[in-house]
Amino acid sequence: MNVPNTITISRIVASPLLFSLFFLPDVFGLSYTIVVPIIWGLFAIMEISDVLDGWLARRSGLVTDLGKVLDPFSDVISRITYFVAFAALGIMWPVFLLLIVYREVTIQFIRMLMYRDGVAMAARAGGKLKAVFYNLSGIAGLLVFSLEGLGVCSEAICGYFRLAATIIFALAVVLSWVSLMDYVGVFLQAQRKRSAKNVPDAGQGD
Repeated sequence: MNVPNTITISRIVASPLLFSLFFLPDVFGLSYTIVVPIIWGLFAIMEISDVLDGWLARRSGLVTDLGKVLDPFSDVISRITYFVAFAALGIMWPVFLLLIVYREVTIQFIRMLMYRDGVAMAARAGGKLKAVFYNLSGIAGLLVFSLEGLGVCSEAICGYFRLAATIIFALAVVLSWVSLMDYVGVFLQAQRKRSAKNVPDAGQGD
């Protein structure tokens, strides 16, 4: 296990901790003034690690097929974690969460099929743009959680922040499904090429 892949796995390990932190104030009565900075710090570390592992792998020549599969899987685990927390806290519409989960499960299934065929499907431009909006969604959701938890905005102002977050969530969902169609296209193209290679030459035979 090389260093970039170890960093990638650390996001999976940290995800349950991040999820738990969201509910400490309500379950154990811990002050938001303590929980909010910790959540922001852990969120920042996880997002920075997402950039760091890829950069380190490319710089050190440690890019592996395992890393190409493990990195997006780790991203899914970490981001689904805070989306589930947002939905449970009423910050994100449950239908947005459901659409994101459907998309991510489908992508992972496609990756497994391609990996079975010896192809490690790396992230594409649409997927990277989706990842940016997932990140923005995380920031927007955390901002709503923080402002409301700390009680630093009026109901009207917090309502505007919730609306802005909802718009960002919606854009993330749309982009995620657009990128899904792109990945499906890549998968189907790879399958057609594979099928063509397995078709016997018409000039051969009895």
